[in-house]
Amino acid sequence: MTNPDFQGLPVVVAGLGVSGISAARVLRGLGSRVTVVDGGSGPGLAARAAELEALGVTVRLGDGASLPEGTELIVTSPGWAPDSPLFAAAEAAGVPVWGDVELAWRLRKPLPGTGEPAPWLAVTGTNGKTTTVQMLASILTAAGKRTAAVGNVGVSVLDAVLAEEPYDVLAVELSSYQLHWAPSLRPYSAAVLNLAPDHLDWHGSMEAYAADKGRIYEGNVVACVYNLADPATEALVREADVEEGCRAIGFGLGAPGPSNFGVVDGLLVDRAFVEDRAKNAAELGAVEDVNPPAPHNIANALAAAALARAYGVEPKAVREGLRAFRPDAHRIAEVGTVREVTYIDDSKATNTHAAAASLAAYRPIVWIAGGLAKGATFDDLVQGSAERLRAVVLIGQDRAVIREALERHAPDVPVIEAAEGQTGAVAMAEVVRTASSLARSGDTVLLAPACASMDMFTNYGERGDLFAAAVRELAGE
Repeated sequence: MTNPDFQGLPVVVAGLGVSGISAARVLRGLGSRVTVVDGGSGPGLAARAAELEALGVTVRLGDGASLPEGTELIVTSPGWAPDSPLFAAAEAAGVPVWGDVELAWRLRKPLPGTGEPAPWLAVTGTNGKTTTVQMLASILTAAGKRTAAVGNVGVSVLDAVLAEEPYDVLAVELSSYQLHWAPSLRPYSAAVLNLAPDHLDWHGSMEAYAADKGRIYEGNVVACVYNLADPATEALVREADVEEGCRAIGFGLGAPGPSNFGVVDGLLVDRAFVEDRAKNAAELGAVEDVNPPAPHNIANALAAAALARAYGVEPKAVREGLRAFRPDAHRIAEVGTVREVTYIDDSKATNTHAAAASLAAYRPIVWIAGGLAKGATFDDLVQGSAERLRAVVLIGQDRAVIREALERHAPDVPVIEAAEGQTGAVAMAEVVRTASSLARSGDTVLLAPACASMDMFTNYGERGDLFAAAVRELAGE
């Protein structure tokens, strides 16, 4: 489907979450006849439905399957799986399915004086997306550009492209879900930070998951940025159909070769966007400019720098942007030190890849792990981290999967399981007390669960907040 005339267009929006509400409002503002369908029910959804109905939107709660007669387009929220009955009905009827990112891409407006829309510098990967995009936005701001971190973070991508005051350039975080439903997306430059099994229950296989991630490279103009330590990301670059002249740019923690970004004597270095890159390099800052300077976060900074340099940002702005950046809560955040034991909140580590990066930054560790595993396995994670573990405290619904991996690969590490059935503050207070009893002077108690949180907590943010509160209570604050 080419860009349709939205006036009077019968559109179904799948899902009454944040992105669904945003899409419904935008489409209604364009004059479309909008019906929102959602399989859920309850007071919260009913209240959201009432707000949309006041705008002339039809809302059908408890109905996530049937396709209203006459529908010409579906705009789906990212979480709706491809095998949903609604999409099977759409395929049978020849109705296209877009995500909110696809809709935003098609609604972009030319910048004044250029005739072209604001370029998108896009980031995906299993882990590090949000941090990298926020670093990138900070660098672009330091360069004097009007920008925002958008997409799967910060400002809604639809709100960004329709903003009254246009942005010069956008730093766009994209999940595999969003990429799946964005067939027309063609970023100016893009990065895949890493690839590890995640959301396989949604995608169906690792191959399908990787293919959706790889969509971010399609049509890139200047640079496809990939991780030198992760060959799967380079493979996606090789498979991409890009604009003529687009370059493959690698980043890694070692000394960089030509066309790459890396680290030399504690300095962040660009050997890609310099004259005579076979002999020259540009200094972009120091490792100490990265907050926190954990190895995986330095890699995030290099990826952000590569995208910024692809856009034409000067090295000075890269350094200033990295220095100004402050990470979000629950990302390797030091909560405090109690009786010479350090407590680290990395509740955002909701999969094994993220937890592995966190575990690699400390030793010895009392590890708090568990929750909803989302179909993941833990053998590689445990095997790679076993020598760093003092003890493990297991929580959550899928703890048995982690316990079995520990029995196979770290049989000498003490494992304590938190009481089942407890949730929220009560559960976390017990967990922290247990971890404290296992730790010795100089140890780190690390909350890096490698699992989602919704079996015991509202979200990973609440899990981290309650961890911090329990640590403060332990300290007698």
